[in-house]
Amino acid sequence: MAEHPNVQLLRDGYAAFSRGDIAEATKDWSDDIVWHIGGRSPLAGDYKGQEEVTGFFGKIFEMSEGNFEIEVHDILANDEHAVVLCHERARRNDKVLDADSTHVYHLKDGKVTEYWGVATDQRAEDEFWS
Repeated sequence: MAEHPNVQLLRDGYAAFSRGDIAEATKDWSDDIVWHIGGRSPLAGDYKGQEEVTGFFGKIFEMSEGNFEIEVHDILANDEHAVVLCHERARRNDKVLDADSTHVYHLKDGKVTEYWGVATDQRAEDEFWS
């Protein structure tokens, strides 16, 4: 059974993100993408449009001194939805983030339209980014 095309679309996006190529990572996003970050940290909230979302990425890289990374374990996708099972790592001052996470996407016509980051330990995520 062949992979759904949205699996490859997301694999390519995560690979570009890992290389720091944000333009390539975001090329398959809708212009009005909405990015939801849960919790109570300074990063929590809803980011609307590519400019706000890429600004959010800038904050992540700045706060983690450029060492934030995502290891993708698996991607499940169909025409409208995708789920990425992954592991996130970063260091910040004397804090360490080393946690599993789930990324949930809405897609339409081969474009990412919405994202939700779901932490397995929201308290640890909030503590790390606060």
